[in-house]
Amino acid sequence: MLEPLLGSVNRERVLIYILARGEAYAREVASYYNAALLGVQRQMEGLEAAGVLYSRQAGRTRLYGFNPRYAFLPELKALLEKALAFYPDEEKDRLVMARKRPRRKDKPL
Repeated sequence: MLEPLLGSVNRERVLIYILARGEAYAREVASYYNAALLGVQRQMEGLEAAGVLYSRQAGRTRLYGFNPRYAFLPELKALLEKALAFYPDEEKDRLVMARKRPRRKDKPL
């Protein structure tokens, strides 16, 4: 949806994913969208170099999130939230649901 404005579908995917989840790592984003890992990594590195994202190490994983010092962060988030409003409900629910650990055996849904 924002590909013409942002220049890349992977850039849009990275930004939308981080907006929905707060932080993300490249393999997580690539597997969520069934995209090439290298393309997602390059977008994340480019956005970090531009100051839009920050990164930090968590063990052997590099996590990316929005840089709070980025001058246009409120405007960027508003644009991404507006775009996310036009996503199908199933896609929005899938994006927001972030299960990081397995469900306990026999636990009711």
